[in-house]
Amino acid sequence: MAAVSLRQIKKAFSGFYTLHGIDLEIADGEFVVFVGPSGCGKSTLLRTIAGLEDITDGEMQIDGIRVNELPPVKRGVSMVFQSYALYPHMSVFENMAFGLKLAGMKKDEYTPLVDKVAKVLQIEHLLGRQPKALSGGQRQRVAIGRALVQKPKVFLFDEPLSNLDASLRVQMRIEIARLHRELKNTMIYVTHDQTEAMTLADRIVVLRAGKIEQVGTPIELYHQPDNLFVAGFIGSPKMNTLAATVSRIEDGVVTVALKDGTPISLTIDAGDAQVGDEVVVGVRPEHLFRAENGVNQIKGQILATEQLGEATMLYLDVAGMSDTFVARMPALFKSSGEQQILQFKAEHGYLFRADGTAFRRLFPLAE
Repeated sequence: MAAVSLRQIKKAFSGFYTLHGIDLEIADGEFVVFVGPSGCGKSTLLRTIAGLEDITDGEMQIDGIRVNELPPVKRGVSMVFQSYALYPHMSVFENMAFGLKLAGMKKDEYTPLVDKVAKVLQIEHLLGRQPKALSGGQRQRVAIGRALVQKPKVFLFDEPLSNLDASLRVQMRIEIARLHRELKNTMIYVTHDQTEAMTLADRIVVLRAGKIEQVGTPIELYHQPDNLFVAGFIGSPKMNTLAATVSRIEDGVVTVALKDGTPISLTIDAGDAQVGDEVVVGVRPEHLFRAENGVNQIKGQILATEQLGEATMLYLDVAGMSDTFVARMPALFKSSGEQQILQFKAEHGYLFRADGTAFRRLFPLAE
């Protein structure tokens, strides 16, 4: 196990920078997940930690040792890729032992290691099979096992579940979480799936255009995002946002007017806000409910509904909003007509400045 320290890490390809001064401290034994849209630099950052990409500028340390010039084999890291990359002509045992064999270890030395890891991953009964006789989830376990037998200080995952179907992804998330709990290795995980990030991570690193937007626990990022980008990226379905203007600031409550004049009250630290400021109101789909009174109402024309069994997704056209407004309603929700009036509690609202930065919520953990 080892801590990882990234100090002003930059990476350029043909003079074009894809990482712009990344500063990040990952604690010994921590599970950190990199998330962000395609092209944000998350896989590039992981590959620089692995040593598969050279660092253009900055310093990287693993277990307190500078590793900028060290090749991957000497960094004490193992990596699991998106593709399983198993040797089809080798058995599961041979695939898992291949790296140890190349390192000069004798069979009687590496056999107990492979057997132990196979037992941890619950694939000991598959050691004699070839990859073609395995399911997708079993192949991914073998790929993880191949990395695990190296006894790495740092375990790296590059979107390891993206090739699996939905049910297998859920199963493998549980397996990876269990593995981390038992082994307590430092793990760094890249994914575009924010559900994986929210369920696996001790901390999440949100990246955009080669820069870190925010680092925090899943709960911190969900309840107290630093800006509109993070607010929209964390949460599924994503947060609804509506343009508004500040109309009143009083005793920890900020009242704004939507484009159609509807008043919305939010329990927000007003900070530097002024009456007349252009702002953006945010509300998550799961915090909306059928209107019971005249407070914080959102009116819209119903475009579509989706019955998901455990919930009903409601899609509306709301005045002044370019995107479709989404509400997650109870499973047996029935619309009363083409128009629907919804509302949300003041403590569940978010507020952002015109530049996208967030005002601090006074009750960020309210239900």
